[in-house]
Amino acid sequence: MIQLGKLGTGNWKLETGTWKLERVRPHGRLISVGTHRLYIDCQGTGSPAVIFDAALGASSVSWNLVQPAVAGLTRACAYDRGGMGWSRAGPLPRTAGRLAGELHALLEAAGVPPPYVLVGHSFGGFVMRIFAARYRPETAGLVLVDPAHPDHWLAPSERERREIDRAVRLCGYGVVAARVGLARVVAALVGLGALGPARALVKAISLGRLHRQDESVLAPIWKLPPDARRPLRRFWTQPKFFESLGSQINSICESAREVEAATGEGYGDLPLVTISASNPDPVRVRRQENLARLSSRGRHIVASDSGHWIPLDQPQIVIDTIGGMVRAIARGSQGRGHQ
Repeated sequence: MIQLGKLGTGNWKLETGTWKLERVRPHGRLISVGTHRLYIDCQGTGSPAVIFDAALGASSVSWNLVQPAVAGLTRACAYDRGGMGWSRAGPLPRTAGRLAGELHALLEAAGVPPPYVLVGHSFGGFVMRIFAARYRPETAGLVLVDPAHPDHWLAPSERERREIDRAVRLCGYGVVAARVGLARVVAALVGLGALGPARALVKAISLGRLHRQDESVLAPIWKLPPDARRPLRRFWTQPKFFESLGSQINSICESAREVEAATGEGYGDLPLVTISASNPDPVRVRRQENLARLSSRGRHIVASDSGHWIPLDQPQIVIDTIGGMVRAIARGSQGRGHQ
């Protein structure tokens, strides 16, 4: 046996020519939503419950720097969409509308009562916007962290359509690589810090079609505590991950239409905050401000020192925004209780 690199309780090892990764035990639970089981991790107590949804290629782990602090204020629940993280694969296509329905079923089955403050990062913002529109009486607030915008995908250019097709093909290569074990070899090399060989192998697997910027779909894991990184290499080496990610990308235009259809009338007086990455371009600023104006109580803020991964770059601004909203909602509930 040759030990190649440690991942805490999960070690990559070479044994009789087979790569093996020992399992890392999750903190949450797998709950059935009928067609498959979804993972949810709830911490803390109180109301309203805060529900976290991650970016396109991310999982509940990406909230590791935010969720514990929020759990000190109220109940805080992070979950994995079907096929991502610890969740089992769900039916296709993985559109935002389907995902919002699955999240609602999960919260009911897990016994997490409303009202909810919904927090969505990037593509997770699509899911949370649809959830808030469909289940408005159960929604107490909405925090959108550098969210995706549907108008960007309602009428994509020819170049953007080619990029969608290319990304879907890359996910297809990932499925094959995961099934034959090559994805685990890549993850082992990354774990050892051998990024050059890892990129060379990925380039070969993808027939040269993977670009350096494509890596941005995955969270910058070095900003997470070591314990939080342990399961990620397992997540990113399973066929279900690439199948689900590919379906979410392939159906991004349909998801955008679902968001527009669900939220056409706005959110009334629902507390709503959008958080932009630093130095956003004028088009993105306009989109964020227009999104905030969908509520009479909406506002737009800019993280002063963040890229797209604000929950990892500047977690405190997300914590403070959620905390302020939770306290305001709690005060409002107490006031109504005394009437």
